[in-house]
Amino acid sequence: MMKAMFFIVTLLIVFDQCIPHNFAQDSSELSLPDGAKARLGKGRISEIQYSPDGTRLAVAGSIGVWLYDTATHEEVALLTGHTSLVWSVAFSADGGTIASGSVDGSIRLWEADTGEHLRTLTRNKSGVYCVAFSPDGGTIASGNGNATVRLWDADTGEHLRTLTGHTGAVRSVAFSPDGGKIASGSWDHTIRLWESDTGVHLRTLTGHADWVYSVTFSPDGATIASGSRDDTIRLWGADKRIHLRTLKGHTDDVRSVAFRPDGRTIASGSFDNTIRLWDSNTGKHLRTLTEHTDWVYSVAFSPDGGTIASGSFDNTIRLWEANTGEHFQTYAEHTDGIYGVAFSPDGGTIASGGHDGTIRLWDADTRNLQRTLTGHRLVVYSVAFSPDGSTVASGSWDKSVRLWNAATGELLHTLTGHTGAVFSVAFGPNGGTIASGSWDKSIRLWDANKGRLRRTFDGDSGPVNSVAFSPDGRTIASGNSGFSISLWNTDTGKLLRTIREHMPGVNSVAFSPDGNTIASGNSDAIRLWDTDTGERLRKLSGHTGPVESVTYSPDGRTLASSASWDDTIRLWDANTGELIQTLAGHTLAIRGGTSGVYGVAFSRDCGTLASGSRDGTVLLWEFACSTELGVKPLAQRVTTLGNIKRTALLQNYPNPFNPETWIPYQLASDATVTLDIYGQSGHIVQTLDIGRKKSGVYRDKASAAYWDGRNQNGEPVTSGTYYYQLRTGDYTALRRMVVVK
Repeated sequence: MMKAMFFIVTLLIVFDQCIPHNFAQDSSELSLPDGAKARLGKGRISEIQYSPDGTRLAVAGSIGVWLYDTATHEEVALLTGHTSLVWSVAFSADGGTIASGSVDGSIRLWEADTGEHLRTLTRNKSGVYCVAFSPDGGTIASGNGNATVRLWDADTGEHLRTLTGHTGAVRSVAFSPDGGKIASGSWDHTIRLWESDTGVHLRTLTGHADWVYSVTFSPDGATIASGSRDDTIRLWGADKRIHLRTLKGHTDDVRSVAFRPDGRTIASGSFDNTIRLWDSNTGKHLRTLTEHTDWVYSVAFSPDGGTIASGSFDNTIRLWEANTGEHFQTYAEHTDGIYGVAFSPDGGTIASGGHDGTIRLWDADTRNLQRTLTGHRLVVYSVAFSPDGSTVASGSWDKSVRLWNAATGELLHTLTGHTGAVFSVAFGPNGGTIASGSWDKSIRLWDANKGRLRRTFDGDSGPVNSVAFSPDGRTIASGNSGFSISLWNTDTGKLLRTIREHMPGVNSVAFSPDGNTIASGNSDAIRLWDTDTGERLRKLSGHTGPVESVTYSPDGRTLASSASWDDTIRLWDANTGELIQTLAGHTLAIRGGTSGVYGVAFSRDCGTLASGSRDGTVLLWEFACSTELGVKPLAQRVTTLGNIKRTALLQNYPNPFNPETWIPYQLASDATVTLDIYGQSGHIVQTLDIGRKKSGVYRDKASAAYWDGRNQNGEPVTSGTYYYQLRTGDYTALRRMVVVK
């Protein structure tokens, strides 16, 4: 498959699904699209909050709002409906209502026990960064991207008033314990205090040198704590314009602060990946909690003060014993792109290949992760099982094909020779041969048992995005970026036929089970071709983006397809070209479209369809092949598998850029740092030898890695998408950047 990552510049989260009404169901089945039977994956985390009685933990993020049972640590609900990232979540004082604020500009209210959506507050024309209930539950305050605070009637949803005065986005709002005051923190570096009933501005607290991310009152209402991008926490007298003290120690932005219910301890979460605990009376640093591997976005104490919950951009929620700082629970799932999915022949295992360079094997029945296969240095684009199910093959941007023992996870062979990214791998029908297609324009045939190269087919039609064996194993079809499909004789390597009608390149090819038809997907449609003559039989149109994957059902009567700028999987009648069904449910959006679905695969028993997406999850759809002519099979339900962890390599800035950029990163321990910059084909453009660096954050222009936009020969690079990889010993991380000239 041609990878749509080359078209992606930025990410959004877009989906709108039904709210579950039964918290007792399997959490992987919560809030699924019609026809889906489960989801495995939690998404990015932006804020966490305990319910007043401590029995629930609400987690806001890229997928929606997850609710956890704090006694069992199980997920009990997923609240969805926002059409973008949920920045903030809050419980009413009685715990009966949940409010959520989103980048989509809306606030949604939910019934906490049932998950029922109560109402939507939509007066905001900019993103809602924070929400808070008044102590009596009657009023909701929201902080917005247009520098305002809005007050709402929690019962009716009526907009009460707008508080103006900030000159930057309002990132945090908090009511005083008696409900008489509201504190707001802003990107304008200030905290403002307001009278709750009238909206009158009382005072402005100044002193932070950068954005204020978080404000909170102490339990007795006498003190306000604020966390800032200037790496500090400041304590203020709530009744007077007095700065009490500054808490220093974090080495990056302080994103969240929280008081322990007894008021004696403050917890702070930072972009330096740590949580710090402080004595609120003296400002003394008590301890540092260091398990997270990426930015800590939110911290919260349980109502009894015994537990600290933290949410991070490493896609985990961690629970800590507040007195000792001991870490005792992690909620984690991988949350990066999945490019390839494949079923084992017996249907019991699913393999998924991801952007983090790993292959994950899942039990299809229990939905549990069986094992993770690591070894590839870069993105895994394609995975395939051998016909007997004993071996998994993977193709990667690191230019290699790897073979793994499916039962043990042992690496059997590493097949090298391609000089560009390997986009596709496929086993021949007898399992003895593997075909791989690469950006280097070649197809290679390998002995699957010995790991040796048998033959190379060199084409002239551009990078090879997809390869497929005919059912008898005598022919290989390849889909190429050069607008064509090539058919090759596997015994002689002879080019049999070239089909040249696609505009532009072919992203995916598949043979029908009888071998008579080839399906291909490209930027505008799916096309069906007669294998013997090369004649085009029909064109299937409907996707709104490049078609990245096509596959036939085992009976050959249904064709499944997915597209990278389209959040859907579509089912087609393979004989007539009729669209049978559209399956929607993946949740990660990209610019110009919705969520990028990259791979689809049928189980051999025709009972399940799997789809893998850039949102980091695999959705499993129940399916049944038709047993009667004229009966259209429909996908009925789904399961979800996985999310992939992020690393401590940060996004370059500016991005896009011309002619220079800075690449920030952070180190948990002293390390020798190297940054490799790659072109789209996976070739090295430039290597930056940073040298030995101490643990810490390297973010500003004085410390971040610098690239002048030139290659190893000192020549300016051309416009396009590039990739940069951080290497520090055994640790690697990869991100994307764009040069625009």
